[in-house]
Amino acid sequence: MVTRERFAQGMTFDEYVKFVATPDNLKREGSFNRPRQDYSGFLRKAFESAQLSDAQREAWQWLVGQPNGPDKMLVISEEWSSDCRRDMPVLARLAAAGGLEMRIFPRDGHKISSLPAPDPKESPNADVMAPFVRKRGAETFQSIPIAAFYTKNFEHLYTYMEFPQIYRKDRVVGAIRAPKPGESNDDAMKRGLSDFFAFQQTPFFRLYAAAAVDEIIAMLHERLRVGSLA
Repeated sequence: MVTRERFAQGMTFDEYVKFVATPDNLKREGSFNRPRQDYSGFLRKAFESAQLSDAQREAWQWLVGQPNGPDKMLVISEEWSSDCRRDMPVLARLAAAGGLEMRIFPRDGHKISSLPAPDPKESPNADVMAPFVRKRGAETFQSIPIAAFYTKNFEHLYTYMEFPQIYRKDRVVGAIRAPKPGESNDDAMKRGLSDFFAFQQTPFFRLYAAAAVDEIIAMLHERLRVGSLA
C-alpha cells in the first residue's frame, strides 16, 4: 500500500479546494468534452453544510477512540467527477469530526485517464492509485473517489470506492440518460446530460452522500469487531 512518506505528500482539504481553482488545474482536461469548471466554491460550501447525524457522530467517535481505530484518510479525487463532488465534502467533514489526518491526491495528469490501470507516463500519482484499482472479473477500473483508512501506525483498515452500495448508479443514471421515444442520438445525449446534472441537485444526491458515511462507519466497525472484511 501507499507509504507513510508518500501519504504526507498529499494535500489537505483546504489545499485541495485552493488547487481546484488554480490555472494549473483548470487547464487540465474536463469531462464531457467541456473545459474544467472551478468547483472550489461548491466544495467549500458543501463542506460547511455537511453535518453528521447524532448516530453517525457517536459511532464515529467510538471508532476513532479505539486503540487501532482510524487515524488517517487517504483520498484520490477529481472534481470533474460527480461522485467526487458528492463525497469529498462529507469525507472532509468525517475527517474533521474525528481528528483524522486527511491527504488528497488528484488521480489524473493533464488528460483524464481512460486506461484500466494507472500509467506513470500519464499521471504523476499513478503509484498512489495503483493499489486501489477496482476489479470486476477480468476487468479493472480506476474508480474515484477512493478513501482509504489507516491506523496511527499506518495499518490499512478499509477502502471506500466510488459510491455507496445503496446507490445503484448504473441503473439509476442509465435510466436518466436513456433515449426517449423520438429523440435523435444527439438530442438524447444533450438532454440526458442536462437531466443528470439536474439530478445532482436533488435530495437523492445528498442521501447518497449520507449513505457513504454510513457505509464507511459500518465497514470500519466490522473491521475492528471481526478483524477482517468479507
